[in-house]
Amino acid sequence: MLQVLYLVHDLSDPAVRRRVLMLQAGGASVTLAGFRRGENRLADVEGVTPVQLGATKDARFGQRLLAVAGAAATLSSKLAGIPKPDVILARNLEMLALAGRAASRFGTVPIAYECLDIHRLLLQGGMVGRALRGAERHFGRKAGLVVTSSPAFIEHYFKPLSGIRAPFHLLENKVLELDGEAALPVRTRPAGEPWRIGWFGAIRCRKSLDLLSAFTRLMEGRFEVVLRGRPAYSEFDDFDGRIAREPFIRFEGPYRNPEDLPAIYGAVDFTWAIDFFEEGRNSLWLLPNRLYEGCRHGALPIVLDGTETARLARERGIGISLSDDRPETLAGRFAGFDAATYEALHADLARLGARPWLLDRADCAAFVQRLAALRRPAGQAAAFTPLPSLATNKVDCHDR
Repeated sequence: MLQVLYLVHDLSDPAVRRRVLMLQAGGASVTLAGFRRGENRLADVEGVTPVQLGATKDARFGQRLLAVAGAAATLSSKLAGIPKPDVILARNLEMLALAGRAASRFGTVPIAYECLDIHRLLLQGGMVGRALRGAERHFGRKAGLVVTSSPAFIEHYFKPLSGIRAPFHLLENKVLELDGEAALPVRTRPAGEPWRIGWFGAIRCRKSLDLLSAFTRLMEGRFEVVLRGRPAYSEFDDFDGRIAREPFIRFEGPYRNPEDLPAIYGAVDFTWAIDFFEEGRNSLWLLPNRLYEGCRHGALPIVLDGTETARLARERGIGISLSDDRPETLAGRFAGFDAATYEALHADLARLGARPWLLDRADCAAFVQRLAALRRPAGQAAAFTPLPSLATNKVDCHDR
């Protein structure tokens, strides 16, 4: 059984739980180590008791660097007693910085770098950006694989800017379903109900909230917005107070992924698949979890022209695309929207079925096998499926 040491920046991140589930379903044994974020309580993840490396704070990059430096000094003792890993999977740059030190504790252990978002500081042209890219290049020199979630990250960042010279593995942010593929749900809407847009997951984009607030007020109750997930309170002046003042927007708290996905997406008609958090860069390139989750559960994605999300939606002939980010554009797009229009658009989504949006046990096994291939002796070729054309994006295993 492949022994994986998974180093993570935020032990409470739901995506960490999904990755642990995926590794376990693929046949790996997982040791989890990482940082507690803010006041989030440390808890077991799928039967795996995490090794706590310290605490970090959201949107406090300097504090996170100090926490990583402190963890580096105590890492050897913190990892004492755990099984020797066959592979180290390091999620995000700060964990990549610790991966080499962890590997040296056990001798020669291959490293895979998991990077599912490109932080805005990595893209700056000044001293800070150059220093961080230099650090990524330095710590990434030992990486045998880069795992990322969107072909646009490879095309626009990793190849031209990062300096890491390792193979890429595209692992899209698909929905993890281990117990067989179910059909796309049948949609029925009670007459007279408002249309509902679901914005689920990491709630961190203030511009999206401003846009949806203005839009729902323009539509005077014909449209509502439901928020679920983890708000990044550091990105809003007063998130709870703001939501309380919105007549057509409500926040319904966290949810379990993937257990609660059918229920929460079944209660909305559309998925808000637009993100301005790293506007002009990461937000243009990412393929978010909510795109796959919504499509798998029958909620039509709303996307913005010029983004990787819109490209995928256009390629597959689904969703509703906006030409710009003005409330008037969004209101105009839905001005004459009715049940017949929705049914026609939903039929396009239903024709694709569930498979394009899913990861199953075979996908999990393929990912674990890809990690296992990193153990091969130098000079021995590993079986590896080349990255397909960036224009097709047809990779089932994966990850965004």
